[in-house]
Order: sequence, then structure tokens, then C-alpha cells
Amino acid sequence: MVLPIKINNTMKNKSLKPLAITFFASGIWDTVAAILYFFVIGTGRIIDSPTIDPFFAVFLGSFFLCFAYIQYLSAFNIRRYAFNVGCLIIGRAFYVIHLYAYMLYVSDFPSTFWFTGIIDGLFTILYLVFALRGGMGMLELFLPKRMIEEN
Repeated sequence: MVLPIKINNTMKNKSLKPLAITFFASGIWDTVAAILYFFVIGTGRIIDSPTIDPFFAVFLGSFFLCFAYIQYLSAFNIRRYAFNVGCLIIGRAFYVIHLYAYMLYVSDFPSTFWFTGIIDGLFTILYLVFALRGGMGMLELFLPKRMIEEN
């Protein structure tokens, strides 16, 4: 069941443009990741540590392209697709925690991916900051609702 939410005038006046720009930029970042997984990362390729079968590298790259596509299109109507921002917050936070846990606790895990953890962590923080500054609440980010404007 989808519950409607009313947008008051103060919420309309707050800008979500920084959030939309950040969301679009993170789509670019995911597109770059997809290209890297398609052509550079994988056993026998330029980056093969940690080892990953080329099939799984392409498989991951296809997911990155899906994420990028969602981010590009959502950025053009960020208020309506705020739930996508919430999904990316959860996914990126999980990835960053998972990545650094492996780098810290798994012996011989390469530290070459530390920069991706920093960039993805920064995107996660920016999503939260810009959403809150734009007048969105946590419920809008993590629970989908139908938006109804007041007349």
C-alpha cells in the first residue's frame, strides 16, 4: 500500500539540485566502474588482483551500468525518485564497510581499491547531506511514497 505525502511550500522552496547533481555524478562513477570491469579488471587482464573470473567481471559491470542508468534518469526528477537515493545509500554504505573489512582483516587482500571506498563513502555522505538540506526526511529516502502536491 502506498501512502500519499503532501509537500508543503517550504519543502518546495528548498533546492534538491545539489543532490541531483551528486546523484548524476555518482552515475558517471558507476559507468567508469562498469567500463573498468568490462575491459580492465579480471584474471589475465590489466588488474587481476584480487583474482576474478572475466565472466564475473562482466557480470558486475552490467550491474554497474544498471545503477548508473537509474542514477542518470532519477537525477532529472530527484524528488520523485528519492527512494533510489535511499537504495544507493544502503548499497554504497554496505560496499564501503565490506571493502574495508576485507582490506583490514583478510590477509593478502590488495589495498588497491581503497580509493573506491573513499569515493563511494563520500557519495553516501553527500547524498544524506544534500537530501536533508533539500528538505527531504529519512522516510522519503527509505520508504517509497506517492508525492501529491498541495494546490
